[in-house]
Amino acid sequence: MNPMNPKSLSASRGGGGGKMPLSIVAIILCTLAFMGLLYTERLSFLSSNTIFRFKPCPAARYKLPKSDSKKLKEKPLDYGADDRFEFDPEECSITNGKWVFNRSIKPLYTDSSCPYLDRQVSCVKNGRNDSDYLYWHWQLDDCMLPRFNPEIALRKLQGKRLMFVGDSLQRGQWQSFVCLVESVIPKSQKSMKRGRVHSVFKAKEYNATIEFYWAPFLIESNSDVHIIGDPKQRILKIDSVAKHAQNWIGVDTLVFNTYVWWMSGLKIKSLWGNFSNGEEGYEELEAPVSYRIGLKTWANWVDTTIDPNKTRVFFTTMSPTHQRSEDWGNKDGIKCFNETKPILNRWHWGSGSDRKMMNVVSSVASRMKTPITFINITQLSEYRIDAHSSVYTELQGQLLTEEQRNDPLHFADCIHWCLPGVPDTWNQLLFAHL
Repeated sequence: MNPMNPKSLSASRGGGGGKMPLSIVAIILCTLAFMGLLYTERLSFLSSNTIFRFKPCPAARYKLPKSDSKKLKEKPLDYGADDRFEFDPEECSITNGKWVFNRSIKPLYTDSSCPYLDRQVSCVKNGRNDSDYLYWHWQLDDCMLPRFNPEIALRKLQGKRLMFVGDSLQRGQWQSFVCLVESVIPKSQKSMKRGRVHSVFKAKEYNATIEFYWAPFLIESNSDVHIIGDPKQRILKIDSVAKHAQNWIGVDTLVFNTYVWWMSGLKIKSLWGNFSNGEEGYEELEAPVSYRIGLKTWANWVDTTIDPNKTRVFFTTMSPTHQRSEDWGNKDGIKCFNETKPILNRWHWGSGSDRKMMNVVSSVASRMKTPITFINITQLSEYRIDAHSSVYTELQGQLLTEEQRNDPLHFADCIHWCLPGVPDTWNQLLFAHL
């Protein structure tokens, strides 16, 4: 008699013949199925190769906003219109998504309307004629990412200081944030004070500041203020951050970033102690090694100085560079020059994003006691080969000449981004986490 035959199970209910009751068999089968599901989920988790990836929003766990929960019976959700759910930073993956073209959604500013943009990133002013790059929007697979709302952003910042700390890419994110909010502030209620190291935009009506602090390595270096163009001559004081960090104390929201300055392709001159020993005091280290020590110095300062109840700490992940058109299959291309559309190949990863360096950040942060919120912009920015400043930029304070523009191999900037542009999306992600 087949023990899995329904008739056999039914006949055995009364006992006898050593047959198991149906209820026990059902429990065993359900248990085995559940264990199999757990095993499958575990394998799926282990197969993920994207770090800083948040758990996707499961459809079964959709939660209505409190204000709308009572309306459910009156007006059922229209799942056919959009099966994505309200953004939850703890459940929604910001790396799982795609760029969607929508010309009806216009940028909140232009490089002509916002007076605070550097010429380096003002691509339209500098002669860029194509405009499609302005109308691509990052759409999450599982959740609906809220659009940046200037009024709400300013209310969240009321009475607070928001500071971006890092290099010129972080400066671009800062300028983006300022431009996203400044148009709703009356002229008499806003001011900007630009400095070589520290710049402050003030929204007087909200008693709020949006600041930028220049520290390309976060730690101290001999190239912090008087920039040394030759990476071979730069020396990093990898055990010291105090000189910079004294300016971060008392800030309510800190947004850090450091990556591209470490990627010279050379060993990094790394120094312990002070600069009095000059050329004699450093040791040449591989970039990931020096990067790890430097980040540990920064992490130690955060853990010993920051009060998580008073200050929130964010870290913007590495901004990819697009120097090799072969990465996206354009063998006849010249870096990012003349690219007008994003890469549509899902999970594209080019040579301009170093996984070793990204793993260093993940490893250091995982050992910190202070909560760090990552704004993971790397994957979504990887697709945007079309949005760099390219030849529509400046070099050493001067706009590129016509001759230089005609030589994109040597002069196209495929590191920095046009504004408005991709950094606005970074700030949209930051806004969703504030």
